[in-house]
Amino acid sequence: MLQIKGLGKAFRGDWLFRSLDFQINDRDRVGLVGDNGTGKSTLMKILAGLATADEGDAVGAKALTFGYLPQDGLFARGRRLLEETLTVFASLQAMQEEIRALEQELADLAPDAPEHEKKMERYAALSGEFQMREGYSLEAKAGAVLQGLGFSKDDMGRPCEDFSGGWQMRIALAKLLLQQPNLLLLDEPTNHLDLEARNWLEGYLQAYPHALMMVSHDRYFLDATVDRIMEIRNRTVHFYRGNYEDFTRQQKERVAQLHAAYEAQQKEIARINAFADRFRYKATKAAQVQSRLKELERMERIEIPPEAKPMRLRFPEGPRTGRTVLELDDVSAGYGGTMVFRDMGFILEKGDRVALVGPNGAGKSTLMKVLAGRLPLAKGERREGRNVIVSYFSQDQDDLLSSTKTVWDEVYSVAPSHVVPQLRTMLGCFLFSGDAIEKPVGVLSGGERSRLVLCKLLFSPANCLLLDEPTNHLDIKSKDILMDALGDYGGTLVFVSHDRYFLDGLATKVLEIGGGTATAYVGNYEDYLRKKAVEDGGGAAATSTTATPAPPTAASAAPTPPEPRKKKVNPYKIKQVADQIAKVEGEIQLHETRIAVLNQMLASEELYRDRQLFRNTMDEHDRLEKDLSVRMGEWERLNADLEALQG
Repeated sequence: MLQIKGLGKAFRGDWLFRSLDFQINDRDRVGLVGDNGTGKSTLMKILAGLATADEGDAVGAKALTFGYLPQDGLFARGRRLLEETLTVFASLQAMQEEIRALEQELADLAPDAPEHEKKMERYAALSGEFQMREGYSLEAKAGAVLQGLGFSKDDMGRPCEDFSGGWQMRIALAKLLLQQPNLLLLDEPTNHLDLEARNWLEGYLQAYPHALMMVSHDRYFLDATVDRIMEIRNRTVHFYRGNYEDFTRQQKERVAQLHAAYEAQQKEIARINAFADRFRYKATKAAQVQSRLKELERMERIEIPPEAKPMRLRFPEGPRTGRTVLELDDVSAGYGGTMVFRDMGFILEKGDRVALVGPNGAGKSTLMKVLAGRLPLAKGERREGRNVIVSYFSQDQDDLLSSTKTVWDEVYSVAPSHVVPQLRTMLGCFLFSGDAIEKPVGVLSGGERSRLVLCKLLFSPANCLLLDEPTNHLDIKSKDILMDALGDYGGTLVFVSHDRYFLDGLATKVLEIGGGTATAYVGNYEDYLRKKAVEDGGGAAATSTTATPAPPTAASAAPTPPEPRKKKVNPYKIKQVADQIAKVEGEIQLHETRIAVLNQMLASEELYRDRQLFRNTMDEHDRLEKDLSVRMGEWERLNADLEALQG
């Protein structure tokens, strides 16, 4: 499908990569990995035709179409959300307008008019193609993708310019997914997604009918969506079959094989040199010595690439605390007159590792601010336990940085003396390397500032860490280093993350935020999903938890007989049935329009003069009537299913 031949790209005189040779076939699922600065995004832009290579070329099939999602920078304006998304179906929308115009013309046109037959042929051809391309379900398809990516029904009519940068990238992603290009190129598609949207995208890409290549720092997402890894290393590419987990295993095996081959070659070199030294001056062995030395010159030497030294970070721990670390008692909190939480109670105990989950806007960051004491309470009390020292990280802590200092100065000012020799390595873990450590804080991007604050956090002794999205803007290696450090941390931890691998590896309790309260589940995120699945099936899986809902009002205080538990339904099942209804409705509309045209033809006396045309018209009319009856029955059944699911 796409053939890459001798591709190379240089930056400031140095080659990012060169002489790349590979191909991408239909339905390939390629994960592009490599250290920061190796050229992953550059290669994606070259493949998408947005950047030029300095050598080589990319040869694609004639009908090949590309779709590229950058990390940021896209902004939609001038239309409402659903209208903007539907622009990817411009050709189908134009076809629909022509079909409607033809219907009007045919209704006003006499059957014996000279142009009637020609318009009927055009109408039949367009209608068939429109139905085949599922034109009647465009809005349903667009709505399903938008809701999967986290937009609500109320958002569909909002102007695009009302949405922030992260939501703008979701709009761009929705349009790409609906276009379904032959080769989908995604650069960090999960950067702006919450867990629910990330999980939906995972399922969508698993069923994607064409090829895709993606860069992602979410290893769980890569494991679930790709079956081939392409690593950029040492200015070339190395391929591995399988997902990211397979890649890490195979990479270790390759390194072990390389070391074994290197040691074997070194032994062979030593043996040849020993032979030459021993018999160099013997005339009878001179020819053999020269032959061996020439063999040594021709030998292609195996080189062991320098390996990065393993880096382990450690969060300094404060004094020992009592059993209760933080307690919220009957707390209501929010912004202005809008309460995000009402009458909520929560107890954080020593040693807890709590992951906060819930859709965007549910209140995860608000609860973190309440726990950190950064948000005034409208009601209730926040209490700290004995000897508790809280350290809080969020994405908007610019007040912790001085815009006049450099990156190095910021970290050096808080680092203990015994850590200073390792500062460059530590900054490298947070993606500050080379000249980047001399950048003034004032010119750093939002992601760089967040990483710098997180790095400084390593030097603040605390026995309670509150981390709001600490994995944002980190690559896989940096996430692993941070995860190891938090795994070794002996204090209490509360964190928000949209990285499944991070959640599964650290959480011992999951706190689901929503509806003005929080519900706790014991276990990691995988355990939480299993228990939620049990709940969806009608069972009860929530633990008796210290996170309490709002108390009953006076009107509801009187004892009432218990109501049967309502079965929760997967919203995607509802969307699926709604999409089927829209499709059937489109087919019914097409049948009814065609039958109306045939009725008009059958009312014409001229039709009966051509017996063959009359028979064909009657046959088509009868067939459409029967098919319409079947479609109506299917429509009634689907609507009954939808009512049952919603009711």
